[in-house]
Amino acid sequence: MPDSILIKDTTREEREKIVAGSIGYIEGSCDGCMAGLAEMYQDYIDGKKEIREINMEFKAHYESGLDGPTKSDCGFAE
Repeated sequence: MPDSILIKDTTREEREKIVAGSIGYIEGSCDGCMAGLAEMYQDYIDGKKEIREINMEFKAHYESGLDGPTKSDCGFAE
């Protein structure tokens, strides 16, 4: 593994290995969420965004609740 995970310090192949090593065996997941994680980091693999940027965007989106359930009169609506 390289000393740095920054795009400028890695090749595409190294970035693929970094992502694969970080999220584990993708095909071994039965619920499909691991494949979603791999897709989430595709911009890093492609050299478009640093891992830090992707994680910050994910965290901001998660904390905003944009994809969460909406509140109805009797509880949460689907």
